[in-house]
Amino acid sequence: MLDLRTISIMAAQDELYEQVLEMRDLLVAACEGVPAGRSEDYRELRADLLASSVAGRVPRFVKRQHTLQEFWPYIKDVDRSWAPRRQHVRDAFQDLLDHLEDSAGSPGDPDTGATFSGTDLAEVRAEWQKAAERRRTDATGAITSARTLLETVCKHILDEREVAYSSGADLPHLYHATPKALMIAPSDHTEQVFKEILGGASAVVNGLGSLRNRLGDSHGVGRAAVRPSSRHAQLAVNLAGAVAVFLVETHLER
Repeated sequence: MLDLRTISIMAAQDELYEQVLEMRDLLVAACEGVPAGRSEDYRELRADLLASSVAGRVPRFVKRQHTLQEFWPYIKDVDRSWAPRRQHVRDAFQDLLDHLEDSAGSPGDPDTGATFSGTDLAEVRAEWQKAAERRRTDATGAITSARTLLETVCKHILDEREVAYSSGADLPHLYHATPKALMIAPSDHTEQVFKEILGGASAVVNGLGSLRNRLGDSHGVGRAAVRPSSRHAQLAVNLAGAVAVFLVETHLER
């Protein structure tokens, strides 16, 4: 289980990544002129990044240009056209973004990967790898993969325990049957604390199913659709991984 310090580190890492993206996008927009009302945003983002653990990787022009007004003459000298200016900014931020993405894995990833590698469930390993890799680069896809991971785990466990289920069963129905087959449903325990924890796990699974329906990539979206960020994807994948590990380890132990 993740402790408060680990959760705090993960949250800070996610926030830093979002700040870098916001700064990059702000400066890409500023390649066509100083955006109205964004000068203070630039100063605050610049101060935060230069005080962060990745200050040494912040592009040199951010360090040297204290305001957006100072950035404008700098970027005009890069090229007369907007497109090369924008590419110049994107290229300058790529090393920093790559660094954050490379270090963005959840602290629970090694344990999760080890649990799935220690089984003959090839499909489970594949779904976990897909979900973990999508967290930063494809938030909607990661949310869909998180649900697919849990569905795959439940189906494998039910198959191995010869528990029948409908071919069209959705995640809530599959998860309802799996703890029963493993004798870890809330009703199987007399201790209130275990009832609450296992009931909470069920609520998490139902929430992941709803999140996938709302924000995943399995349905078309309109122009006004809510789009998930990397922190939403991290939460969905990490929760799915934790529940999946608990189910697999219980299945193997019994």
